[in-house]
Amino acid sequence: MVLIPLLLSRTEPYDTRLKVTFNILAAFLLTATLVGCQPAEEALEPAGSQTYFPISIDGKPLYLQLALTQPEQQKGLMFRDSMEVDHGMLFLFDRPERRAFWMRNTRIPLDLGYFDASGRLLEVRKLFPFNENTVPSASNRVLIAVETNRGWFAANGVEPGARIDIEALQTALARRGHSNASLQP
Repeated sequence: MVLIPLLLSRTEPYDTRLKVTFNILAAFLLTATLVGCQPAEEALEPAGSQTYFPISIDGKPLYLQLALTQPEQQKGLMFRDSMEVDHGMLFLFDRPERRAFWMRNTRIPLDLGYFDASGRLLEVRKLFPFNENTVPSASNRVLIAVETNRGWFAANGVEPGARIDIEALQTALARRGHSNASLQP
């Protein structure tokens, strides 16, 4: 503000300098107010392990909880009596490798899709309630596994080669406060 009066000639009448200074200051304040009132980008709310995120596979809508930590992955869908249509659980691992799932304490018949780091579906397996035999992946490139109600993949025409929406997954991860360097958008 000290510079504004210096821009005017000292020979200008005091009234003129005061008016110009006031107008410049008023314009500055108006601009600052308008800029401050612009809507900010909507911040993503943090989410917990029980939150379902919209993450489609080959454009087919699916709402998935994320099992990211070892305790979340160990519990998975255990002890549930049912799961809503078009809902499931996504397991994201630190690095691609061969994976295996079992159904200890899991009452719901499930399908299991194994995906690589680019989000491409590699294979779909059936999981049977309470079966403690492991169901391994054929591939050693599995980074993502998705459990859905039995028949979801077939009913939606989702077959190997289909892609999970990696951008939606990354948004969901951000809301959970996680990221994964192995994901390939």
